[in-house]
Amino acid sequence: MSAATLLLQVSGLSLRYGSNVAVNDVHVNVALGEFVALVGANGAGKSSLLKAIVGLEPVFAGQVLFDGTDITSLAAHRRVASGIAFVPEGRGVFSTMSVVENLELGSFLRSSASQRSAVAADLARVFELFPRLAERRQQIAGTLSGGEQQMLAIGRALMTNPRLLLLDEPSLGLAPLVVEEIAAALGQLNTERGLSILVAEQNAVLGLGMAQRGYVLNSGRIALQGDAAGLAQQGELIDSYLGSSMNHNERKVA
Repeated sequence: MSAATLLLQVSGLSLRYGSNVAVNDVHVNVALGEFVALVGANGAGKSSLLKAIVGLEPVFAGQVLFDGTDITSLAAHRRVASGIAFVPEGRGVFSTMSVVENLELGSFLRSSASQRSAVAADLARVFELFPRLAERRQQIAGTLSGGEQQMLAIGRALMTNPRLLLLDEPSLGLAPLVVEEIAAALGQLNTERGLSILVAEQNAVLGLGMAQRGYVLNSGRIALQGDAAGLAQQGELIDSYLGSSMNHNERKVA
């Protein structure tokens, strides 16, 4: 992969919580228009890595480059302004606000008069991507189903007009049909709109099935990497790092 095509470059990144090493010397790249999966068991360091990339956790060592610019020490809100959006595990919607109010909050850095038409167009695109949100635009977010809240969290991230979308466990706790719907929406964002995506997933089958390339994270280190389809064929090997079935059918469904 040519360095000129890279949008995100994570080099030698390490992150600690006290004496506990959560991420150790990790190297991850995402190219322009690429869909990359980061898979691993619970506690492997996936969430910590994503939070370090978006500026929610300080790094102990290493570097994060976005579009060739060093953002390792950049504040989180400035990373959003530069074109990075993050959908956290647990969705994090504003439960007492309506669907449309949640989405409008996603555009808080785009409040100038000159950007109003672009923000309105992005809102329309979110409703096109997730018709259920359009039907529930005035509904209080806390009364939505788990799947609808995940759609809302993704839609809110899209309202920042990102170049790179990071998602942490987007399938967690969701019914299979809802997972399929969200996976299809992410695929559409990548293939039709050219959005670069990095998704962290404990469900290796889902993560690698959506992506073009993949990384397997184990105990804070990259254990495997390569073409997603090729990695998916190494089911037994990946399972040895995940510690349980690749399908993870035992998850609670909401």
